[in-house]
Amino acid sequence: MDITSIGWASLPLAIVGGAIRVSTPFIFVSLGECITEKSGRINLGLEGNLVLGAMAGYAVSYLSGSPWLGVLTAGFAGMLFGLLHGLLCSIKRVNDTAIGISLMVLGTGLAFFWGKPFVEPKAPSLPTINLGFWSDMSQVRAALDVNALFFIGIALAFIVYLFLNRTGWGLMLRTVGDSEDAARALGFPVLRTRIFATMAGGFLAGVGGSFLSLSYPGSWSEGLSSGQGIMAVALVIFARWRSLRALGASLLFGGAGAIGPALQGMGITGYYYLFNAAPYVLTLAIMIASTSRSAPFVDAPGELKLHR
Repeated sequence: MDITSIGWASLPLAIVGGAIRVSTPFIFVSLGECITEKSGRINLGLEGNLVLGAMAGYAVSYLSGSPWLGVLTAGFAGMLFGLLHGLLCSIKRVNDTAIGISLMVLGTGLAFFWGKPFVEPKAPSLPTINLGFWSDMSQVRAALDVNALFFIGIALAFIVYLFLNRTGWGLMLRTVGDSEDAARALGFPVLRTRIFATMAGGFLAGVGGSFLSLSYPGSWSEGLSSGQGIMAVALVIFARWRSLRALGASLLFGGAGAIGPALQGMGITGYYYLFNAAPYVLTLAIMIASTSRSAPFVDAPGELKLHR
């Protein structure tokens, strides 16, 4: 994060700016997983979708000169992997968790293999919107230089909410996720619905990956993701499978991840790696709290194997 020392009074601003950057991929991946799990299927392979999307988006942006074309390609790459996940999980006696982990390894492996030629080249980055235009301080403007995908993610959270709660297709998706028998009795296509939900989740995970390679940190490398696809599953559980809560949880995780870089910008480097571990510690704490007896999975889709 390009934040230099701007004084203790500006530390909250630095954290907010960092939270926006760090949370953006979480928003897309968690919303995608929210849609997938609402259909009664869990996808632990989103890390593979995210990394593959990051590589595909960066490669297409570099070759075409269009970062938005790269974002679209990243989404389609994630969607194809979501389709593969959906088809494999539709086979009887196939475990969703095992397939997800296998596809996570496959996706990251393919991304690392195909992405080797794009480690050094510099691809065009996504455009940003400077919310710090009102300030004369370059540090403030840098902290509030926000990528356009962040605003798209916020709008998408409300769109997903309306889709799941105000449309017939959303009702069908939730019915399939809550009770397969009831969905079949109503004539809903269970397998097809779950496949499309997994594809949608994969598409959004791929878009989230494109943010990593085309905005922040803005390059392609093998260590780009740091497990954000896996952490998104914890976000969805914490958000109780609700899109607007997933948005808030993503911002919370982003804020935790921004503490270390913000303090480093203030010149405090002694505990940098400790603060960098904050999102992972928060993930662990949330998982423990979300699976405790005092907080059962009362909001979980009935067909979700996570709690059955």
